[in-house]
Amino acid sequence: MQIKGTLMLLGAAFFWGTTFVAQSTGMEELEPFSYAAGRYLVGFVSLVVLLILTRRQRKIERRQKNYGRGFLIGLIIGVVLFIASSMQQVALQYSTAGKAAFITCLYIVFVPLGAKFLGKVIRRENWIGAGLAIVGLYLLAVGEGFSVQIGDAILFVSAFFWTAHILMADRFANRVDVIEMSAAQIFMTLILSSLTMFAIETPRLSAMLNAWFPIIYGGLMSSGIAFTLQLYGQKYADPSTAAILMSFEAIFGALAGWFFLNEVMTGREVLGCALMLFGMLATQWTLIKRSV
Repeated sequence: MQIKGTLMLLGAAFFWGTTFVAQSTGMEELEPFSYAAGRYLVGFVSLVVLLILTRRQRKIERRQKNYGRGFLIGLIIGVVLFIASSMQQVALQYSTAGKAAFITCLYIVFVPLGAKFLGKVIRRENWIGAGLAIVGLYLLAVGEGFSVQIGDAILFVSAFFWTAHILMADRFANRVDVIEMSAAQIFMTLILSSLTMFAIETPRLSAMLNAWFPIIYGGLMSSGIAFTLQLYGQKYADPSTAAILMSFEAIFGALAGWFFLNEVMTGREVLGCALMLFGMLATQWTLIKRSV
């Protein structure tokens, strides 16, 4: 069963990581919010199908485990998801898929640091991991003469919103129906992305049709299939293992950028990615030792 959970979580990380490529290619003809609106429409439809297929099972589980509906909290968390994903989508106009994947995954470091403000104990490896990640980020995103690319700066800020999203979701995940919560947050992100699209962009149906594959891949694989794999994978894998496996999103994103988009990192950027990866692993070191 543990192997089954590992494969499911690695599958989720793979789809999340490769979605960075879909996000980049989807904007070859589309503006950021136009792509996001199409992507989250597909994601929402896929989760509605999941809601329907699992409605009986979830109804039984709600009675047995005594947890509530997840729609309301999902709508609230969806506002944070909209901000985080929108910043990421805009930043991809100025950064590469590989760099975006690694910088976004700083949430692995920020989550335990943020949990400190919620009264949880912060361990020494959290500070070590944060230090390694910051040095790695400097090598990855800061060029000669202390120049910072605008896309990398936006991605860095978005990591704080991803952290807030994870902490909020973690707080309510055991209290409500998680599939309802996920569908509601995707719905809120869809609505806000669509409103922003019509407000500041000029959406074109022909461009959306031309970008059908990146839209479907980003919506179905990331919001639909990856979520399902994560949900069921965590039934078979302990939390420490799950956190590490999901952080492989960064590695899959970098490899996908290299393979599909011919993105090439300099030696300095590769070293930065390595330090960030070590920092992510260091943050979870105590949990890793317990699971071995």
